[in-house]
Amino acid sequence: MTTFQQARIDLGLRLRQLREAAKLSGKDLAARLQWQASKVSRLENARQTATEEDVLAWAEGVGAPADAVDQLLALAVALGVRQADWGQQDRGGMASIQEDIREMESKAKAMRVFEGGIVLGLLQTAEYARNVLLRLKHAFQTTEAVDSSVRVRMQRQEILYDPSRTFRFVMTEGALRTKMGPDHVMRGQYDRLLAVSTLPNVRLGIIPFEHDMPSAPITGFWMFDEEIVLVPTRTKEVRLTELHEIGFYSRLFEDYCKVAEFDEAGRAVIMRVLNGYGKQSPH
Repeated sequence: MTTFQQARIDLGLRLRQLREAAKLSGKDLAARLQWQASKVSRLENARQTATEEDVLAWAEGVGAPADAVDQLLALAVALGVRQADWGQQDRGGMASIQEDIREMESKAKAMRVFEGGIVLGLLQTAEYARNVLLRLKHAFQTTEAVDSSVRVRMQRQEILYDPSRTFRFVMTEGALRTKMGPDHVMRGQYDRLLAVSTLPNVRLGIIPFEHDMPSAPITGFWMFDEEIVLVPTRTKEVRLTELHEIGFYSRLFEDYCKVAEFDEAGRAVIMRVLNGYGKQSPH
């Protein structure tokens, strides 16, 4: 077991002990904190990483003593510094990372995402996502089943239908053409993109091959309001919170938007790629 996962298990155990000492059930504590009951379970069982905000709310909810709060915060800070490792597969694995990202998404009112390599996660079909996660499983040489990760990734997409939130997505044509499965999987993925692009709170832009790129698409990035930028690498997800870093990625995203095609023009690019796979699959 990795030290990262052991630290998350230790924090979850400590949180449970404080809840039980306060004679509260998980459901009682969730109601007191206005959380979903499943979040209490995920934190206690190390299926989600507790943030400093989570720890402070938990401590207040159970009436934890000051010294216990300091210990909990130290553990949460240490976990945040270590960041989430895509290779943490000992317990929870990829599904737990999906839960962490889902928690970040649930707090954001506006999201901006750029992806230059593959179709971004919030827009993936289940079949496409399964192929992506199977490749991660192979890369990290784990025995983990991917079904739970696919399920959480699909649950994350429910947020797209919340009219109080806005989403701006930009991908390259190259991301669309990266083959992550059989032809029928790819055709289904393009159908999904066409459908999502019509949602009133979603703007989906595609940068065609023939447009000059304003910057090399070295890696994708996710922006949550003006507070956090998540930059996935091959082995980790780096979370940036400094104002100058957020400003840098905000300007970079706007540069990508300037050369992207949106609305009907964007859908025309998707259709061009789809037509390259022959007859559209029936759904």
